Amino acid sequence: MENVIYEVSEGVAVITLNRPQAKNAIDAATAQAIEAAMDRLEADPSVRVGILTGAGGTFCSGMDLKAFLRGEVVVTPRRGFAGIASCPPPVPLIAAIEGYSVAGGFEIALSCDLIVASRAAQFGLPEVRRGLVATAGGMLRIPGLLPPNVAHELVLTGRMASAQEMAGYGLVNRLVDEGEALQGAKALAAEIAANGPVAVRTSKAVMRQSLHWSQDEMFERQDEAARPVFTSEDAKEGARAFAEKRAPRWSGR
Repeated sequence: MENVIYEVSEGVAVITLNRPQAKNAIDAATAQAIEAAMDRLEADPSVRVGILTGAGGTFCSGMDLKAFLRGEVVVTPRRGFAGIASCPPPVPLIAAIEGYSVAGGFEIALSCDLIVASRAAQFGLPEVRRGLVATAGGMLRIPGLLPPNVAHELVLTGRMASAQEMAGYGLVNRLVDEGEALQGAKALAAEIAANGPVAVRTSKAVMRQSLHWSQDEMFERQDEAARPVFTSEDAKEGARAFAEKRAPRWSGR
């Protein structure tokens, strides 16, 4: 059985963590398979959006502690924990979450750009309860995504939080009924995939990278990144399609 399943349809890649017997926990083989999926996603110009989900009604329960005790390394050299946490792909990535998104599983979700979650989904960073710390992006990303006191509470207590609570703080983009997270993520992906792929990738890059830009340089660096978009074939096609009152035919150039 493959630890990770990669499927593409209509410009959307669905990457499924496929260890339901282990609640999709990350062992060495799974981390390497996720990295390979991210590399494939990044290299394929026909893929405009990626969806990351889990089989068997659970998104991911984090690091496989049995694998950890066996001495397995679940961090890859290029992309970090689970083959994604420290270096997500430039393609927009949606987490489709059913059940538990805990510890490293929550950190994988935080590596994505958008989250669609079942109303029954649960989130948490319980590392401190095991004498560990959330070093796969939890401590780094949560403070910028949630109100500071809420972020501190989640990390320092290790408590679980419902999808409704996380949606209330804006961390979850769309709440859906149980069992419909993947369907909801596909609907959101279709909205993104309908847009100009050059513009979408550049927009993601600017939003991610600008967090580290100073006020003095941010417009200059934004313009540097955006300039090729305005001279692209897609920009010309978008204008022509608008004038001709038809759907654009994007080339990704």
